[in-house]
Amino acid sequence: MPQQPPLRVTMAALIERHAVLLLDAYGVLITHDGVLPGARELVRHLRAIGKPFYILTNDASTSPQGHAARFAGRGLDIAAERIITAGMLLGPYFAAQDLAGARCAVLGPADSALYVRHAGAVVVDLGQEPDAEVVVVCDEQGYALLETLDAVLSLLLRRLDAGLPVHLVLPNPDLVYPAGPGRYGLTAGAVAVLLEAALAQRYPERQDLRFVPLGKPHAGHFVEALRRSGTRDMVMVGDQPDLDICGATRFGLPSALVTSGLARVAADGSGLERYGPEAQPTYLLGSLLV
Repeated sequence: MPQQPPLRVTMAALIERHAVLLLDAYGVLITHDGVLPGARELVRHLRAIGKPFYILTNDASTSPQGHAARFAGRGLDIAAERIITAGMLLGPYFAAQDLAGARCAVLGPADSALYVRHAGAVVVDLGQEPDAEVVVVCDEQGYALLETLDAVLSLLLRRLDAGLPVHLVLPNPDLVYPAGPGRYGLTAGAVAVLLEAALAQRYPERQDLRFVPLGKPHAGHFVEALRRSGTRDMVMVGDQPDLDICGATRFGLPSALVTSGLARVAADGSGLERYGPEAQPTYLLGSLLV
């Protein structure tokens, strides 16, 4: 059967239709430079009417408390308890993989290392030519990029040449983030792609040397949102079809695509045809204004 085209709705209608709103951060509420139109008014309205909402962000470089403080500085009153980050997914993943106590090389700022420590692992100093069985790429900032990539690659090649196992983890699989109008930046997923390409050149026969992604479109954020909200009557509002929308679809949730975000999709939905079936939203949302 042909797929139904997405329904164009207002934010007010979306709030009325669903018990809980799940909101992406970058590209929906904010960019690197500031707050997107309608975001402050939306958050104030949700708080005023007592509507449950959660922020689902693939960021793994800042704690929920740090995000709450940054949001507050931009006029967005969002409590840390409403923020679910990709860094928080490391704890369940490390527990499932029995990685408690593992030595980890972490790429990211101080909060990234804190996420890894909270997951029960030991963070090694990359400046000391360490050995580590796990590499976690959390962010593209917080370290000297080239020097750190050289150190991580050297660590991995030493272990692999010696026949020792490595575990590659990517909390944030995003490749690109919106920095501002007409401006974009590479993020953690792009760093992981670079390391994977180097490993593939050295070990072309190995198909297992790939980073395990944890954030959207994978299920971890949605599992945690379900645990906190206690209902599946949730709708995901995002700007990236292959991450936000696809993740909701795979988890069995409806989704709304903000057409002013990263996606090359017009307000009438033209452009969606370039994305796969899982990335087709339930709704099209032209504005956050209630």
